[in-house]
Amino acid sequence: MALPDNSIAVFAPAASATVGARIAAALGVALSPHEEAEFTGREYKLRALGRTRGRSVYVVQSLFGDAVGSANDRLCQLLFFINALKDGGASSVTACVPYLAYARQDRRAAPGDPLSARYVAQLFDAVGVDRVVALDVHNLAAFENAFRCPTVHIEAAALFAKHFAASSAEAGYVVVSPDIGGVKRAHRVRELLEAALGRAVGFALMDKVRSAGGLSGSLFAGDVAGRRVIVVDDLISSGRTVLRAIDVCRRAGAARVDIAATHASFSAEAQHLFEADRPDSVVVTDSVALDASFARHTDGSLTVLNAATLFADAIRALEPDAPL
Repeated sequence: MALPDNSIAVFAPAASATVGARIAAALGVALSPHEEAEFTGREYKLRALGRTRGRSVYVVQSLFGDAVGSANDRLCQLLFFINALKDGGASSVTACVPYLAYARQDRRAAPGDPLSARYVAQLFDAVGVDRVVALDVHNLAAFENAFRCPTVHIEAAALFAKHFAASSAEAGYVVVSPDIGGVKRAHRVRELLEAALGRAVGFALMDKVRSAGGLSGSLFAGDVAGRRVIVVDDLISSGRTVLRAIDVCRRAGAARVDIAATHASFSAEAQHLFEADRPDSVVVTDSVALDASFARHTDGSLTVLNAATLFADAIRALEPDAPL
């Protein structure tokens, strides 16, 4: 049954049904019904059920690949569905993207490299999307400059600050950025944690240089001796960046090292985060569905925070007249 005419419609393809249902629940609405079909050659179709004409529509799809479908599959599904909704007369269609594929390919590291982040933005523009809401993109300036349509960038910093403020750190906290590019992100967590605790939170910085597939860099600035350290990053893939930060902080005398990363885009190599010399805890959001091999760690050192309220708050701000 269609939602009331004065309400929004929220869709979530099967690959993102869990996070989509959480966002809808945070808004106090039900997910709108749709059907999905896969055909010979793995061609795919998404079709909205019920009326969307004249309604403000939100589609939740995390563009991260897994054993069931690639990032490219998820991207094409989302783009085709957006265009079908526009063809069906939706007054506006907003893409809510917890994880934005290709966001790291925002510059040319070598001659001839593709600027895939920009190309993805062009695809969204081509299907007529009205807005894109994304969580902690890799490079905010590149994200905002790539799209012609309005964009909304939301941050997990408040979730991390709330999580760590509820824990004890008698010796005090220090927030660490594992590379120069993440300084603003780490500072945001530090500021919110400082406000939540009502006392000063330290800051430290590392540099990182990628060369021939390896990581190097000799700079470490900040005092972490005897302190509880939070290494903040936008995502974890192989885990090499944060493992390097853990080693440096422990050698500098840190009493405890926790990791806070928005996107758990774990590769198989990231299992090292949960083995010897691992961090004391790894805190991520549910922007990416965890593979079973990593989900088993949630009863130990891995904590997954619910980002649905962040998207719900963003949607409420975009729909001030909707009964949400």
